[in-house]
Amino acid sequence: QVQLVESGGSSVQAGGSLRLSCAASGYTGLFNCIGWFRQVSGKEREGVAAIYAGGGSTYYADSVKGRFTISRDNAKNTVYLQMDSLKPEDTAMYYCAAKPWGGNWYVSAAYNYWGQGTQVTVSS
Repeated sequence: QVQLVESGGSSVQAGGSLRLSCAASGYTGLFNCIGWFRQVSGKEREGVAAIYAGGGSTYYADSVKGRFTISRDNAKNTVYLQMDSLKPEDTAMYYCAAKPWGGNWYVSAAYNYWGQGTQVTVSS
C-alpha cells in the first residue's frame, strides 16, 4: 500500500510562485512514476507533470512548460512541483498520484494511488 500526502497549496496573485510537495509512504517500490494532476470543478482531471524513478525523466503539459518544474528528493520520498509565473488559469485542486509500470504519464486512469489534493488559487 502507498500513501500520498500533498501540501503547499495556497492563494497567490498572478505572477507569483508556489511549491507543492507530495510525501510518499508505504511500499514505494510499487510504483515507478509520480505525477501531478489538477482539476477544476466540472472538468476532467488534467495531467500537469510527471517524474519517473530510475533515470528521473520528467514530462510536462504544454500549458505549464517553462513555468513549472517537477523534482524529487529520494531521501525524503518527496516529489515537488515548483510553480512559477502563475496564471489565473492555473487555479485548481492539485493532486499527486503514483502509478506502476505502463501507461502514459498524462492518463489519470494509469495511476492507482492518489493523494487528497491541495488547492491552488491564483488571482488576477
